[in-house]
Amino acid sequence: MTVLIDPPQWPGPRGLMWSHLVSDSSLEELHDFAARLGVPSRAFDRDHYDVPETVHAEAVALGAEAVSSYELLRRLIAAGLRRRKRR
Repeated sequence: MTVLIDPPQWPGPRGLMWSHLVSDSSLEELHDFAARLGVPSRAFDRDHYDVPETVHAEAVALGAEAVSSYELLRRLIAAGLRRRKRR
């Protein structure tokens, strides 16, 4: 059971770079971690939370594993938790 975070490399609101926060075991674990981190529920998008660069270090300090975006996606898919956008 691990919460993962990728590098803040995605441009987003407020001129900040953003990361993805996911779990490789359950959405419940992810929601619990996000709540402890103080991330609002509106930041949840299908299978991940979008989090600003300003909370990256705090997420790691709380126990999130910093991984590459490729590794994050690979582990999300392997866990069966990937939820793609509907077309």
